[in-house]
Amino acid sequence: MKITVTSVLVDDQAKALSFYTDVLGFQKKTDVSVGEHRWLTVVSPEVPDGVELLLEPDEHPAAKSYKAALAEDGIPLASFGVDDVASEYERLRGLGVRFTQEPTAMGPVTTAVLDDTCGNLIQIAQADSSGGCNTVWI
Repeated sequence: MKITVTSVLVDDQAKALSFYTDVLGFQKKTDVSVGEHRWLTVVSPEVPDGVELLLEPDEHPAAKSYKAALAEDGIPLASFGVDDVASEYERLRGLGVRFTQEPTAMGPVTTAVLDDTCGNLIQIAQADSSGGCNTVWI
């Protein structure tokens, strides 16, 4: 068994696609109309056949309150691995991305948390180079 698709709940798929591709640097993988919404996924350009991230509309009655509660408590909805959190933090800040947490060492990882403009907090995380951690938590 393996993970092939995971999702983030977004308030606007077009806005999310722009942010996740133009700002974060993911590539669009799948874009299929499904009624008023789309099955819209992005992937890492480093692993184009890897796990897809579904930009899923937050239309379920519980979705908006769930997202709001997580954001209010400062809890990221997802975590993405990066090679260098400090460099990625500076690059994204230069593009106008708002961070709720600056790069912070947390044991075997360094993390920062950004606002994806679609109602979610997203963590970026860098594993300790000593080889003690190869896992990034979601």
